[in-house]
Amino acid sequence: MGKKLQHGERLRPVDLARAHGLSTQAVRNYEEFGILPEAGRTPHGYRTYTSLHAQALRAFLALVPGHGHRTATSIMRAVNRDAVDEAFRLIDESHVQLLDDRGTLQAVESALRDLGPLAATEAGAGSEPAGAGSEPAGAAGPAGTFIGPLAGQLGIRPATLRAWERAGLVSPRRDPRTGYRVYSAADVRDARLAHQLRRGGYPLERIAPLITQVRAAGGLEPLEAALGDWRGRLSARGRAMLTGAAELGAYLEAYLRERG
Repeated sequence: MGKKLQHGERLRPVDLARAHGLSTQAVRNYEEFGILPEAGRTPHGYRTYTSLHAQALRAFLALVPGHGHRTATSIMRAVNRDAVDEAFRLIDESHVQLLDDRGTLQAVESALRDLGPLAATEAGAGSEPAGAGSEPAGAAGPAGTFIGPLAGQLGIRPATLRAWERAGLVSPRRDPRTGYRVYSAADVRDARLAHQLRRGGYPLERIAPLITQVRAAGGLEPLEAALGDWRGRLSARGRAMLTGAAELGAYLEAYLRERG
């Protein structure tokens, strides 16, 4: 990252930018957004930065991989306006989210263990619901379940299940007499897996081929690979949070020392 700066050494925007592979405009934008402390000015009005600004920039860039650009920006802005407790609260929220995501991953893995080998999807047989109009809220019985109860179990709206059907994530059959959607046990399984993967941040366009592969292969290998990737991303976030914490701690020390 270049030579170590001496305390009080003055830097031009281009110096700070080059040291981090950024444009000078990006550095100016970071100052404008409050990510960097306010720059000094020469008698001619040119910005000048110091080692404190360099440390702030290092801290911000280290926070982004673990917390995201938006939260990292909010953390740095809070520190620079002397709202350190607010910065700590934002960091705590990111850690809570990471913990929640880990719990979701564990829930998916547990569900996979319970599912066991996948069988080919077959339409169930049994009594069908009667009536017409909008789809009923009650359970369909041995033949399957209706959209309302399934949506309620997953904590989503029926419209979401319809969107998943259009995307190919679930394929409920239609009752020939009423036209109601009837979700078999396999459809429920697919909906639960889709729901968990959506919670893990997977977009629909990635989930649909995955579920199709799982159905066709008769096994869980494709899904297990996706979960391995998800697990790796969570671990990378955790490591990035540690790096960001170290850089932010160094900046806080320098910032408080600068403020006397």
